[in-house]
Amino acid sequence: MVIRNGEVVDGSGRDRYHADIGISGGRITEIGRIARGGARAELDAEGQVVTPGFIDGHTHMDAQLFWDPLGTCSCWHGVTTVVMGNCGFTLAPAPIEQRSYVLRNLERSEDIPAEVMAAGIPDWGWTTFREYLDVLDGLPKGINYLSQIGHSALRTYAMGERAFTEAAGEDDLRAMESELADALAAGATGLTTSRSPNHLTPDGKPVASRMATWAEVQRLVGTLGSAGHGMFQLALEPETRSPDPDLRREANRRLAALAVESGVPMTFGLFPGPGWQDVMATIEGATAAGGRMFAQTHSRGASHILTFRSRLHFDVLPEWAPIRALPLEEQRKAFEDPETLRRLVAATEGEGYNTAGGRPTSPDYDLMHVVTEQLPNPTVADMAAAQGLHPVELMVKLALETNFEQLFAQFVKEVRPASEAEHLELLRHPNTVMTFSDSGAHVSQMMDSSIHTHLLAYWVRTRAAFTLEEGVRMVSHVPAQAWNVRDRGLLREGYIADVNVFDPQRIAPDVPLLVADLPAGGKRLKQKSTGISATVVAGEVFLRDGEHTGALPGRLLRSSRGGVC
Repeated sequence: MVIRNGEVVDGSGRDRYHADIGISGGRITEIGRIARGGARAELDAEGQVVTPGFIDGHTHMDAQLFWDPLGTCSCWHGVTTVVMGNCGFTLAPAPIEQRSYVLRNLERSEDIPAEVMAAGIPDWGWTTFREYLDVLDGLPKGINYLSQIGHSALRTYAMGERAFTEAAGEDDLRAMESELADALAAGATGLTTSRSPNHLTPDGKPVASRMATWAEVQRLVGTLGSAGHGMFQLALEPETRSPDPDLRREANRRLAALAVESGVPMTFGLFPGPGWQDVMATIEGATAAGGRMFAQTHSRGASHILTFRSRLHFDVLPEWAPIRALPLEEQRKAFEDPETLRRLVAATEGEGYNTAGGRPTSPDYDLMHVVTEQLPNPTVADMAAAQGLHPVELMVKLALETNFEQLFAQFVKEVRPASEAEHLELLRHPNTVMTFSDSGAHVSQMMDSSIHTHLLAYWVRTRAAFTLEEGVRMVSHVPAQAWNVRDRGLLREGYIADVNVFDPQRIAPDVPLLVADLPAGGKRLKQKSTGISATVVAGEVFLRDGEHTGALPGRLLRSSRGGVC
């Protein structure tokens, strides 16, 4: 195949140039002026740019891969390779008898309903992580996947029910080390864990990895060091951002010490908010001392997507719960009644909201946006003030006007930047990677698979904070280097032909939709994009204008001392 007439933005950050790209055997074979007549297929990129496929280093698509070969919604935003198994949550290792433990770790923390996973993964064909990778190898795939082994699954594999309540003994640690070493030998990309109090089981208890001592974490990271390859990813413990300077200093000190002493590359999500500068100083200190550490960040800040057709903050309130349990038309009657609406608005001023577990907590109308196609979206507070309404009255009004379709994005208070300047400082830092989509998790509450197209639409085109060359490099070559992915992330002769063709003046995320297309009728948010005319994976056109061509050229990529390939 030849991709003709495009402006090549090759992922390196260098200036674009006009060239054709020749592809054969799944790899780029020629870049330059290519004579006509020799290709079996041509793709016209006139007026568009040709870039490497994008790489997303933080997803939770482990379960979704079993029922969704396309890799949605990531694939609709130019992503051709994802890293899954983050924050300690994976489906393996686990014999069939431990399936309930795995679902318990995943269900609340990552908002993947157990009934969806049970229906979507009817055959549990593995015990060890090596066997699990072999199962993944055989699944049809449109994009590429790297799989990490999760600490919560590893812990329950070794300890059973005790994993949720006890510190590990020496026999437990040796069992975990043995299985981890075998997983790495089989191609696992690394080990992941969570120390975050937001990660809970459905009954409100800590997930298994949170019961581990720091000594246990050190032992397991040491196994990565002995293997000579593999990333260590963690959801940070709250002490790294504690208001107590002594607690904050000690948590950051031991994090840096682990990176330096083990020699293992370490990464974690980091958003602007209290204490983030201290964490960045920790990264800088660790790298200066010879460690390898980088933060994963985001192009807009994590947000919950709220709609009257799915979830609202107010659903847990006693005054709201009976009405929200009614069919939508019955809800409409209640919201249209002035006295009922007055009572419901008054109830939102009280207490009783969720406090943890990755779910919407209390509302903040200054951080809640009305989702529209126009960027940036207006806040509920500003729009309500302009119309002389209480913010909840505005939300009800918009819901009734749109047949309950209107979406609201509530940014998470703890990770919302104080200013665009603060956000840009983190995006521009040499020790960060813009990659934290969480794609595949929080399926009915969050939709951040679009962070790549948002970066290009908002920060590159609208704000001109980055050149197009810089923006493409941030989502291709930079994550490829961070995860040591070979032969991807650049347009170079000999590299795998994972390629996007798009119009830089049009590329943008579409407004999300709430659909019920998961196994067992589960609901999720679905978001496509505008402006990408083609996505090529391993030399095959996988998507045209966002529609699947029928090709499934994706692969499971395995890690070794030589890199990921």
